[in-house]
Amino acid sequence: MKKVLVLKSSILAENSQTNQLSDYFVSKLAHAEVTQRDLAQQPLPHFDSIAANALRGQPTTQQELALLSLSDQLVNELKDTDIVVINAPMYNFNIPTQLKSYFDFIARPRVTFQYGSNGPEGLIKGKKAIVLVAFGGLHQNRTTDLVTAYVKTMLAFVGITDVQFIYAEGIGSGAPAIEKAQTLAKQQIDQVLSSL
Repeated sequence: MKKVLVLKSSILAENSQTNQLSDYFVSKLAHAEVTQRDLAQQPLPHFDSIAANALRGQPTTQQELALLSLSDQLVNELKDTDIVVINAPMYNFNIPTQLKSYFDFIARPRVTFQYGSNGPEGLIKGKKAIVLVAFGGLHQNRTTDLVTAYVKTMLAFVGITDVQFIYAEGIGSGAPAIEKAQTLAKQQIDQVLSSL
């Protein structure tokens, strides 16, 4: 039985296009153990100097130890999964801050990555990532798409290189555009599911 981790990050709850797509993905899974983490409903702390010392220094205070424990939980959750589904709607040309905080808390030197003679090496191996992206406009394969490059870079940094992106584009143009984007994205999800 495959283990699937779903990371939601949209602030729009049930009105979110990416949440609807990940819910569709989960509904089509036959035999899987699914863990869902809604980073918007239960946001992580922002990565500040206290968090940096907790994860990269010598944590001593109760607050630092709690942040280290939180990071350990997130990292272990990711390590324990086979497939991670990441909802990454575009907000002001980039990912939501809620998802950025998640990446900040899992990027751990000597835990999820290390530096060697050839540069950084990711330590989380053998995972597949499916990234569900929603754009209000048309950004795929354009310089305005900072979401794809950032998410792909962060995942590779921690060792996840088997990554597929599924896009729902043009959703800011109204109901017909949303319906078309959802239909096309769900067709891509069906293709991905057929290969799992």
